[in-house]
Amino acid sequence: MMGPSSGGPSSGGGGYTPPLALAEINVTPLVDVMLVLLIVFMITAPLMQQGMNVELPKANTGALREVPDQIILVLDRNQNVIFNKAAIVRTSLAARLTAMAQSKPGIEVFVHADAHVPYGAVAQLVADVKKSGIHRVGLVTQPETQGRHGK
Repeated sequence: MMGPSSGGPSSGGGGYTPPLALAEINVTPLVDVMLVLLIVFMITAPLMQQGMNVELPKANTGALREVPDQIILVLDRNQNVIFNKAAIVRTSLAARLTAMAQSKPGIEVFVHADAHVPYGAVAQLVADVKKSGIHRVGLVTQPETQGRHGK
């Protein structure tokens, strides 16, 4: 038979039982940390977006309509090509455009070319698009200011 000196769990003097208040988790610091992280991510997320600085030429044209079946090609000042916000190697552009033309026959391509890029580079890019089977190509410009050309 076990006596009081055996040290078992039912013995009265030897076991330690934590107070009930220590068994609960305090969530206030957790919520505080999560709110601080949320604010940090909200502030830094817009800064992490990458873009290309392209100075578009100015011209008086109508506004573009936004359609889901479109490709945006950007030709920057260094003649690098960006395909729908992702840099692409010029040699793989034709294969990608051909695949898009076959999967979506009515697709449109909009070319954003920097104003300082030679005309020949823009013409070559448009020719590559046409060779891939896409015949709807548009050149994107910025609206001209009202003070120019006597208006």
